[in-house]
Amino acid sequence: MFPGRYDRVVLDGALDPREYGPRLVKDAAGENEQALADWATWAAARNDTYGLGRTRAQVLATIDRIIKASARGPLTVGTAPESFPLDDTRIPLVLLTGTDSDTDTARASLAEQVSVLNKAAAGQPTRLSPQFAATLRFAMTAEGSPHGSVQSAILCGDRAAPRDPEVYWRDIERSRATYPRFGALANNISPCAFWDRPREEPTEVKHDASMLIVSATGDPRTPHKGAVALHGLLPSSKLITLKGANRHAVYGVYENPCVDDKVNRYLATGKLPANDQICSKQAG
Repeated sequence: MFPGRYDRVVLDGALDPREYGPRLVKDAAGENEQALADWATWAAARNDTYGLGRTRAQVLATIDRIIKASARGPLTVGTAPESFPLDDTRIPLVLLTGTDSDTDTARASLAEQVSVLNKAAAGQPTRLSPQFAATLRFAMTAEGSPHGSVQSAILCGDRAAPRDPEVYWRDIERSRATYPRFGALANNISPCAFWDRPREEPTEVKHDASMLIVSATGDPRTPHKGAVALHGLLPSSKLITLKGANRHAVYGVYENPCVDDKVNRYLATGKLPANDQICSKQAG
């Protein structure tokens, strides 16, 4: 919007601006299903620790049993004074929260949480780790409102959402077979359906800009296709693609030297790479 008033720009986990709006999560259901399946392979190799199944299929079957059990009646996790009821609308949110990274630390955290849910589905008492308790407080109480409310205001204010609940129900039903764990969550109604209509059209920025875009092929929050689309809208930009990673936002936190070195070189010199770059996830 302000040519000549910026220096070096790195967009990490970028979106297609044409797709930004109230139903943003709908476009990421497939990436989250894949990230969960890849996590299931990781968990299966550690069945002796987590007891969720010895194959990817068995771990995913455990997930499905947990969701079905919660549909019959909310699962209570934790003990007084801090416990939470989780039904089949909330457990997918727990899973979604745990799929934003494929590091061993993140995957172990999700495995611990699913182990707790598995015990609750079997009617056994459970205890919450401080991290899991914090996740549930953020997602299910007013604690997360400063983040969630602002995010909703931005999403709902840019573009009108369908008001008819039947639109969402039909989308949910159509998505179940393809996205059995995240389809309903990704297509569900949100506060945007009841929001005031946007008062002005979104601002369109039509000029080119030189910047560096970073994206992981398995990004479960801002899918890689969005970064590719944005790159196409900005011919002077360059794209660094991290292949094989289920991770949202990679620069400086994912410890991938291929990505970090290229971004650091651009920030230090102001010179974009001559061509688009491809990096690979490190083994481990």
